[in-house]
Amino acid sequence: MKAARSSVVSKKGTPWGTIIAVVAIVVLAASVVTYYMVASAPKREQKTREEAAAAFAPSQQDPDPSKRINGVTTTTYEGSVHVTAAERVAYDKTPPYGGPHDQAWAACNGVVYPEAVRNENMVHGLEHGAVWIAYNPAQISGEALELLRVRVEGKPYTTMSPYPNLDKPISLQSWGHQLKLDSASDERIDQFIAALRTNPYGAYPERDATCDAQIEPGKFDPTPPGPDAKPMDYKGTAGTQQDGQPGAGQPSQPPATQPSAPASK
Repeated sequence: MKAARSSVVSKKGTPWGTIIAVVAIVVLAASVVTYYMVASAPKREQKTREEAAAAFAPSQQDPDPSKRINGVTTTTYEGSVHVTAAERVAYDKTPPYGGPHDQAWAACNGVVYPEAVRNENMVHGLEHGAVWIAYNPAQISGEALELLRVRVEGKPYTTMSPYPNLDKPISLQSWGHQLKLDSASDERIDQFIAALRTNPYGAYPERDATCDAQIEPGKFDPTPPGPDAKPMDYKGTAGTQQDGQPGAGQPSQPPATQPSAPASK
């Protein structure tokens, strides 16, 4: 009997097919887990940064927490002043963060623009409560660029674009506020966003305005504004709807170079 059983066992042999299948399943599962961990790492790290910056969320007791962020500069600007798509503004800051602007805004609902965008369209988004991350494409690329992108992509009231010849690697703008930085890993980026994006305590002029847009914004013009550029104390171009008027943000006649924008609130 023992000899017979031994003979049967020896004839069965090692189940290599089953072993190979199990090993393949284990390797595949490990690959999926590894891919998920690597792919999700930037988002998980960004969540940690946002949690750390939550202390800079505005409140009635602390309406502008950006005052606690080292390096933030502020300027008071009048809102609701529009120019047409064919006009330029002689902005007093680079990048600008307030003042007259195009009647149509660039989409600022988590959009990462691959190319530089017209100042006048971007400033209008700031008036709606957005934060704009501008970066010098000659200084920011690779991992640093991805570190900025994860802070913006898909995030409401946030936008990002290259800004040629920027005097610092990175510049953050919200209406009336600016912060220039050297590193994409600087924690002040997340603090600035937490403090000023749709801050409800008077940090931007147009409460509850949308960041969705129906236009392709104009291209960035690197040349200095000419003598016909509108000054910072400009009161608005005739024929454009100024914010606060009926139909605000909807031009009486669509601009020649870009379609009309949705109604501004």
